[in-house]
Amino acid sequence: MHSNESVTLTRDVEASVVPVGTKVTLLKGEAAHITQSLGGAYTVVVNGNMFRIDGQNADALGKQVEQKAATTGHKPRTLEEVEKESWVQMKTCYDPEIPVNIVDLGLIYDCHVELLPAATDRFKVDVKMTLTAPGCGMGPAIAEDAKGKILLVPGVSTADVRITWDPPWNQSMISEEGKMKLGLI
Repeated sequence: MHSNESVTLTRDVEASVVPVGTKVTLLKGEAAHITQSLGGAYTVVVNGNMFRIDGQNADALGKQVEQKAATTGHKPRTLEEVEKESWVQMKTCYDPEIPVNIVDLGLIYDCHVELLPAATDRFKVDVKMTLTAPGCGMGPAIAEDAKGKILLVPGVSTADVRITWDPPWNQSMISEEGKMKLGLI
């Protein structure tokens, strides 16, 4: 959700500079303006610069740290169920500058699930995704966020999220829902 809240950092906290992705430490006592809080992460402006703070560090913003939970109470038993749950989890991942999830932005090109060798209930999920621009330094952070959320799906033991540039992303890949959120239709 878009936010318009000013807070004072309650402790030193690691953050990523948006859009380059460089890790920095924001210092206790600095004023932060929360501009977006979606998918468990926060986008803040401190001293005129934009940063992404992961949800596990929400306490530095005076917010409750959300416990990550799987999307369902049962363990998926089929490849199709694991794939469906993986898509649901990826819909909780956001670019820190855009209030639309990465699925509706059209950044996810493929999600492939397979049963791990010699297992009847352990799965591997491989995802191909892109970014809105090749120079986006937040790509690795967004991919890692997607991977972490896929690993929350019961039964998923490994996940790999790879960034590709083929085909290049364009606005026609945004879902109708995403276009509505962005005011494009």
